[in-house]
Amino acid sequence: MESDSLHAVCELQSFRRSAFDAGMTEDDIARVVNIVAANPQAGDVMKGTGGCRKLRISGRGRGKSGGYRTITFFGGDDLPVFLITVFSKGERANLTKSEQNALSVISGQIIESYQKKVVKVGIGA
Repeated sequence: MESDSLHAVCELQSFRRSAFDAGMTEDDIARVVNIVAANPQAGDVMKGTGGCRKLRISGRGRGKSGGYRTITFFGGDDLPVFLITVFSKGERANLTKSEQNALSVISGQIIESYQKKVVKVGIGA
């Protein structure tokens, strides 16, 4: 879904904390935000996570194999893209089964939370 318009992006507290722990700079974080704002479906959908995606981001001068793995969630056009966590490729390549299960719970909570906040407005709403 690439277009000229940008999608809203929301960083969970866990994302910013893990980004700095992984060695990302503010510029690296801004680059991730710009990528997912332009293409909310960027990255590969990870099985067993409730639709979370793993987006590979190159580190400065290191390429994608030496870069970062950013975990995002995009639940549809009426929701922001959520930046959940990030880890460096050198730290690990994949998530454990329990981490995948936790992401499934988080993605469900995000959708449930936003559905509760939806207010229908208009004639006949």
